[in-house]
Amino acid sequence: MQSAISRGLSSYSIKLLAALTMLIDHIGVVFFPDVIGFRILGRLSFPLFIWLLVQGEAHTRDVERYGLRLAVLGLVSQPIYRLAFGTTRLNILFELLVGLACLRLTRQFPQLQIPIWLGGAGLSELLAMGYGSYGIGLIFLIRYFRPSPLWVLAWVGFHLVWARLFGLFQLPAIAAVLVFWLANGERGPKARWFYGFYPGHLALLWLIQRMVPY
Repeated sequence: MQSAISRGLSSYSIKLLAALTMLIDHIGVVFFPDVIGFRILGRLSFPLFIWLLVQGEAHTRDVERYGLRLAVLGLVSQPIYRLAFGTTRLNILFELLVGLACLRLTRQFPQLQIPIWLGGAGLSELLAMGYGSYGIGLIFLIRYFRPSPLWVLAWVGFHLVWARLFGLFQLPAIAAVLVFWLANGERGPKARWFYGFYPGHLALLWLIQRMVPY
């Protein structure tokens, strides 16, 4: 008899985890920059957002509407992002938008996969997006996720090479593979709040930063 409780993590559960780890990360950036634990937990967030992007692109009925929503939210979030973090880089929603374009283009033109992914990585660096070519590399890997030792080896190897070239900061993101492995493919409850959470939590952090001396 099948259990009434589904095993594993639904997309809704992963959205909750992505939002929570992002919030923890950004609290650390704004209020506790010297406490490394916030940043370590926060490294899980971006890979989870990418997992959701890959699943969303694969199942959406209207990829243009999906991309437009990312673009609008990215534009709305950018001034708040700059105020909260004091940076000129573009926020992650723009990087997710480029990733969405790469995902759809490689689906439509599979013979051009290598130039499409390299072009996306180059564009992310040229436009100074939040994670640069690292982010596009993650989207590429997660697009071809398989629950196999070979894929995990590629995931770990990518992060080790990146750490060797650019530092150890992203190494904790390796642990995100545990969440991918537990994903059960179910959608779960609707999460209309999810993308609005990004500009909303940035605005809240900025307001608290302005109001509370520390």
